[in-house]
Amino acid sequence: MQYAYPCILAPEGDGFSVSFPDIPEALTCGIDRRDALTQAIDALVAALSACVYAREDIPVPSAVIKGQELISVPLIVASKLALYSAMRRQGMTKTALARRLGLSEGAVRKLLDPDHRSHIGQVEKALRVLGQSLVIADRAA
Repeated sequence: MQYAYPCILAPEGDGFSVSFPDIPEALTCGIDRRDALTQAIDALVAALSACVYAREDIPVPSAVIKGQELISVPLIVASKLALYSAMRRQGMTKTALARRLGLSEGAVRKLLDPDHRSHIGQVEKALRVLGQSLVIADRAA
């Protein structure tokens, strides 16, 4: 799955408000369009992180329609969301994945935590254990 979601920028007062049709709780604003788009990334990461912490499914992004902007999460966050989603689909527990990786359960918990700084190679290794891989696509503007 791609972790890039359409957002709506709306003029509001002296700035712009940002909302995500697929993730209603991801709301933010900015003093100008550029700032609003930067803030949108943080709001999106926070909302998707909340799904992980609540042990909920990650929402599937809808297609971008005219007038919307596409917001992507940072690569490390996308990789952690992919790992979390793969584990949910396969019914893999943190303890079971830790055994397969030769790590502690706490180390796997950190690999899944979007707010924890992890090395991308560790997350990729965990994804491979689950039969998954990361693909980076260059999106034309």
